[in-house]
Amino acid sequence: MSDTAQHQLARNKLGVASIVFLVIAAVAPVTVAIVVLPLAISYGNGGGIPVAVVIVALALLLFAIGYAQMTKELTNAGGFYAIAVRGLGRAAGLVTGIIATIGYNVFVAGALGTIGFFTGAVALPMIFGVEVHWYLCAAVLCVVVFLLARSGVHVSAVVLGIALVLEILLILVFAGSVLFTTGFDIQAITLAFSPEILVGGSVWIALLLVATAFIGFEATALFGEEAKEPRRTIPRATYWAIVLIGVLHAFGAWAIVSAVGVFDAQRVALEHLDGGDLTLMLVEQYLGPIMGIVAVVLLVVSLFAAQLAFHNSAARYLYALGRASVLPRWLAATNAKGAPQRGLAVNLVFALVVAAIFAVFVETDPEGNPLPPVATLVPVGLGFGTLSIMIVQAIAALAVVVYFRRRRDPRLWSTFIAPGIGFLALLLFSIMAIANFDLVAGSEAAYVLMLPWVLVVAVAGGLLYAWYLRTKRPSTYANLSEDLEKFDELESGAEAARG
Repeated sequence: MSDTAQHQLARNKLGVASIVFLVIAAVAPVTVAIVVLPLAISYGNGGGIPVAVVIVALALLLFAIGYAQMTKELTNAGGFYAIAVRGLGRAAGLVTGIIATIGYNVFVAGALGTIGFFTGAVALPMIFGVEVHWYLCAAVLCVVVFLLARSGVHVSAVVLGIALVLEILLILVFAGSVLFTTGFDIQAITLAFSPEILVGGSVWIALLLVATAFIGFEATALFGEEAKEPRRTIPRATYWAIVLIGVLHAFGAWAIVSAVGVFDAQRVALEHLDGGDLTLMLVEQYLGPIMGIVAVVLLVVSLFAAQLAFHNSAARYLYALGRASVLPRWLAATNAKGAPQRGLAVNLVFALVVAAIFAVFVETDPEGNPLPPVATLVPVGLGFGTLSIMIVQAIAALAVVVYFRRRRDPRLWSTFIAPGIGFLALLLFSIMAIANFDLVAGSEAAYVLMLPWVLVVAVAGGLLYAWYLRTKRPSTYANLSEDLEKFDELESGAEAARG
């Protein structure tokens, strides 16, 4: 690293819009429209998926009400780890931090399989007629992501903002084309949102798969130390992120089911399940073959943006735990631009090594044909990462409720009822994700189905590590909460000076 090592993230760099860009880019709207929503339509409640999106968004908004109150009292790069420490204690916070750190880092590794495959085996052959090995594409793009992230969080926000605008435009143009084609018949427009359509098929599976499409919204708190007036910016960014994600997913889901017919949506989605081309087929049908190619390009752009967003998030968990001396203190270093350069480097190396293992030891199908990374690496990385983040969300929701109840906060709606309902919803999503992990991961391979047990090991290991720190390294154990308090004091002083 050529830059002089520092130990503080860049201050006052991100406004509400920048954080929203960072968060929604992680959600990857175009990827959701092309990959996740067709799965939810196939295995869930078919034409009722738009309603499922709205229900999940409302549940997350209820959680966000308490989450917003918590972020007004706590600003830290540790995100949900910091919230768990404050609400549930050091041991629970340490477990949360370990799960989150593993989850985000594994997610980035798994995402290399997705971006490498769709770039090398889909986009490049479609545009240039040349196929490139997925790992080479993934490695090059991963290094580009690292260089952008290392240039500062504000650079990431600009790049992600541009990518996000392009993604949103595609979804709006496609959905608008469906709307104009089907006409402005109110009954036809609202049919997908009717109660009788909602209960068709499996509502619970629909809610589970839709909930995975919101993974990434929770990262708003991770950028608290780099935000302008974080106690105002982070809550607003959280609300905006959930609302915009919900609107985009609901509009996109409505366009898909309306294009194929609300009552036929599940049947048609199942017919296209093996090819994974339902949304791309509809885009080409409604917007023409050129836009079909544009959609594939924007899929790669969407995956790149998500990779950049999750790379930033993973590095900040490594930085926060390093600063608290839970992980090596060496990780708590930033470069001259305030980026957690060592956390970024560790995540880069980890992701490339994990992806390389799957590239070298290639699995084959019963006929001896090599399996693509979307059937091997992606289920491991994205499946496990998604489950980990869901569980961390549920722990944070519980921490919010417990924290305010211990303080006997009189604001029952915003600190108990709303976040309590949000916690129950997130707990339900987490339990369903464990019970239906094959759907979450997209694989029934035995080694994939064993992955939830890794979380059991992580919990046990985290509790043992907490015991070790408490008995053998009490100063480090105390620093789990003192680190949060030190930053709170700095932030409170800064706000007082601004006031």
